Amino acid sequence: MTTTVLGHVRALEYESIHIFREVAAEMESPCLLFSGGKDSIVMLHLALKAFWPARIPFPVMHVDTGLNFPEVIDFRDAMVAEHGLELIVASVPEAIERGLVRPEPNGSRNRIQTPVLLAAAEEHGFDALFGGARRDEEKARAKERVFSFRDEFGQWDPKNQRPEIWDLYNGRVFPGESIRVFPLSNWTELDVWTYIASENIAVPELYLAKEREVVDRGGMLYAVNEFVPLVDGETSEVKRVRYRTMGDANLTAAVESDADTLEKIVEEIAAVRLTERGATRGDDKVSEAAMEDRKREGYF
Repeated sequence: MTTTVLGHVRALEYESIHIFREVAAEMESPCLLFSGGKDSIVMLHLALKAFWPARIPFPVMHVDTGLNFPEVIDFRDAMVAEHGLELIVASVPEAIERGLVRPEPNGSRNRIQTPVLLAAAEEHGFDALFGGARRDEEKARAKERVFSFRDEFGQWDPKNQRPEIWDLYNGRVFPGESIRVFPLSNWTELDVWTYIASENIAVPELYLAKEREVVDRGGMLYAVNEFVPLVDGETSEVKRVRYRTMGDANLTAAVESDADTLEKIVEEIAAVRLTERGATRGDDKVSEAAMEDRKREGYF
């Protein structure tokens, strides 16, 4: 990697560390959303740097849909154990059993994650949630500020956002209100992988290319597993694939790739033009406004 490229990601690193410290100083009870995906892994790495040698002064939370790749859950638990983190699991399956939410016919649990997230934030009294969203991922996320104000119902109004002039962040909230904070807002997918490679950060092996059994559904390659069984008339094949994003196993597709090292992933991402969500997330194809609808309801 060139000095210019590394200088760029170092500037992003310093900005993100500043954001973590600002939230810790301004807010009473923050929490980091940690799923075990690449963006939350980088967030955790930055948080550890921001407060080293002390422990990070807030817990991590995973909104568990029950449909996660087992490899990602194992990775999440290993990271929690390694760094002595306090992990809060907000379980969608448990919320379904309690009657808080109901499964949707299309098999996606993205929309029903929102009430579970809001209930957990209220239960634990969190007034700030760190999320790994980036502006390059999706149109709705490109509209959002680093400090994203949420009303007493956890909802987001894209027309009512606070200015962030000279990187000054306003964390003032009234009782019941909160903010979502996006330390990676100015990062791109390429920046994330460049940083992971430069820091040699561990990631789930699903991000690396290898031979996997997949089924082609509508031009998207889904791994055949307990969440994606073959149906009548379908045949699987073995392809060399990897994952660009870690969503639910039943709706997240892989991409054909030979990138089996971090350096090769950086080279691959530098050449692609389709965003990771557009290329691999079947649950974002419900409508053009699928993500914005969920964000208005309280999704991060």
